[in-house]
Amino acid sequence: MELESILGYLQNKTIIVTGATGFLGMVFVEKILRVQPDVKRLYLLLRASDTKSATDRMHDQIIGKELFRVLKENWGTDFDSFIAEKVVAVPGDVTFDDLGVKELKLREEMYNGIEIILNSAGTTNFDERYDIALSVNTFGVQHVLSFAKKCLKLEMLLHVSTAYVCGEGAGLILEDSSCMDDMVKGKTKFDFKVQEKNLVEEKLNQLKAEDATEEVITTTMKDFGIERAKLYGWPNTYVFTKAMGEILLGHVRIHTNDISTSQRITT
Repeated sequence: MELESILGYLQNKTIIVTGATGFLGMVFVEKILRVQPDVKRLYLLLRASDTKSATDRMHDQIIGKELFRVLKENWGTDFDSFIAEKVVAVPGDVTFDDLGVKELKLREEMYNGIEIILNSAGTTNFDERYDIALSVNTFGVQHVLSFAKKCLKLEMLLHVSTAYVCGEGAGLILEDSSCMDDMVKGKTKFDFKVQEKNLVEEKLNQLKAEDATEEVITTTMKDFGIERAKLYGWPNTYVFTKAMGEILLGHVRIHTNDISTSQRITT
């Protein structure tokens, strides 16, 4: 698309961004506000206990960063009012149904207005605790998809993943799901939506029954993630859980044409 076409498309659009405190999410927010100030609204989903905490986090960890210096200079004394008009900090979490948005009025407002979803939420630690990585990188995608299906005006869902979901293969790798398909084909009963979730719950219950310390639980769950990843051909927990998120997203794309999706950005 030509730049003018992109700017025209974004005019008066309502967008929700998950993972806005991360590198790509933050750059996206700044760029949209700078090049298309006529965007209607940006909802930023932030892990916080309430709206005030979410707003404080937005100003401390996003708007207050050096990245927004040019935008601040452009708007001068009107910067704060511009942000207040265009950006809404939403307390929530992709690991929960409805993205953890508890306020009914706000949730309905979002369902009725959002046209674009950018899902850049994720944990990028290679050896993250398996339960945490699975809940964010894999099942977080499922929650975003469920949320998307309730957005009445949705036009686009952009999911940020990583090219490394293709594992450690060498040579030319096509930008599709074939690399993941090949890895999964050789494994029987790869139903991660049930299998991996149950295994995690069993492992955590076992550790609690043994009265394990938090340190032991963390170490054990990190090792468990690496073990599960290598069993299926991925080098670490990060890319394995990201791959499962893509498999889930790809499955939905095959079975519905209701949402325009683009699923992999290299990170």
